Parts: sequence; C-alpha cells; structure tokens
Amino acid sequence: MIDRRAVLSGSAAAFGLAASMSAAAAAPKEDRIGHPQPAGVAPGVGYSNVVWGEGRFAAIAGQVALDETGKIVGPADPAAQARQVFENLRRCLQAVGSTFADVLSLNIYVTDIAYMPSIRAVRDQVLGTLPPPAATAVQVVALARPEFLMEIEAFAIARDA
Repeated sequence: MIDRRAVLSGSAAAFGLAASMSAAAAAPKEDRIGHPQPAGVAPGVGYSNVVWGEGRFAAIAGQVALDETGKIVGPADPAAQARQVFENLRRCLQAVGSTFADVLSLNIYVTDIAYMPSIRAVRDQVLGTLPPPAATAVQVVALARPEFLMEIEAFAIARDA
C-alpha cells in the first residue's frame, strides 16, 4: 500500500496548500486502511467503491470556501473554492492527528455538476497517486449561502483523538 503521508506532504507543497504536518504526523504509521475491489462491481474512476479502516472515527463537517476570518474565497471560481475547501478539510483532519491518508470517504455537494472537474483536479493534486477514498458527488439546489459553490464533508480515521 502506498504511504499517503509521504505523497501528501510533497503534493501539498507543490500545490500551495499548507504542509504544516509535524515530522511525527508525516512518519509512516501502521496501515489501518484498506481499499478492496468487490467482485462483480465496476471499478470506481477517481474513487474507491469500498474503504475500511481501524481506529477511532472522525466525522468532518461539510467545509465551504471560507478562510479563517470567515471571508469567502473565490466567489464564482470553483477551482479557488475547491482549494480553500480542501485546505479547511486538511486543518480539520490535522486537529485529530490525521491527514488525507486517513480519509475513508468524501461527500461532495455542488450547486452545478459542471464544477466537478475543478474539484477533482484539486482532490487529485491533494491525494496524488494514493488510492482514492470512497466518494459521492451530488448536485443540490442550494447551499447555506448563495456564494458557496460546493461543500465537502469527510469521514476519516482519527489518529490522535
């Protein structure tokens, strides 16, 4: 299995996301996440059909494109919003000692399905060549505020919680 932490730390820096993981968080740990391919189910393209993990469960609330001061990032720009959303997810994961290596599932809500290529591009840069988490993408009529183009929630294994 690929060590997601090593890939993430390099890809995050190249992508411009904060790579403020401590040396301990970046060190390989016992791999407790699996990505089996169920017999008779078509392989996912850009997602895994099944992901399992051992450890404490962390539910990361849907993140939107707000910076730490509550200001919207990238109004009407799905790529800019996706970058901020994934940075917010990274910070939430870090709060429980986790990284994107520990993510089991991403649920993506978009106001226009046409934003998915921008979201996938950011996700792919953040995850690198790692096995992708399980994922669902849904177009919704609206989110909490009209300037939000997307909201993404994550389910992960908490390492230090």
